[in-house]
Amino acid sequence: MHCIEAYMVGGQYEHDLNFIVDIIISYIDGILVAGDGFDAWILDVDDTCISNIVYYKGKRYGCDPYDPQGFKSWALGGGCSAIPAVLRLFDRLIEAGFKVFLVTGRDEETLGQATRQNLQGQGFTGYERLILRTAEYKGQSAVMYKSGIRKQLQGEGYRIWGNVGDQWSDLQGECTGNRTFKLPNPMYFVP
Repeated sequence: MHCIEAYMVGGQYEHDLNFIVDIIISYIDGILVAGDGFDAWILDVDDTCISNIVYYKGKRYGCDPYDPQGFKSWALGGGCSAIPAVLRLFDRLIEAGFKVFLVTGRDEETLGQATRQNLQGQGFTGYERLILRTAEYKGQSAVMYKSGIRKQLQGEGYRIWGNVGDQWSDLQGECTGNRTFKLPNPMYFVP
């Protein structure tokens, strides 16, 4: 077993996720939600809400080159399981009255329906909006795309209290929110 595999399946990854989610929940518990429907949170989808670890196991946990068609086929199958710590966070956000936006780089046209069904099947229900990449954002870096989405949400009047993702590109750029929280992911990097 190499070190990335040992980290991902040996218990440390799950421990680290729970540790970070406990910190986030502590922060949430200190926020007074206005009740006007504009207190918002942003969560990334892949390897934040739902896990692709089964897919990446077949890719030696990121040691093999990225295969866009292979990943697309995997995602279309809807086989991503919920990341338990993040589902716990998601449920707490909904319970506290936040509007939760799920923002993903997945393509709306090809992966929209499969992603919606996968999320619902794993318990992610009651979110405000799932935002997938449309033709308008095709070719943009993850930072530019996600910044644009956050800017749009702020333009609609939402106050972004928190932003959670497994990639630095989920958390960089404009309109990042009051606080950002980075989850571990040693399997791949999205610029």
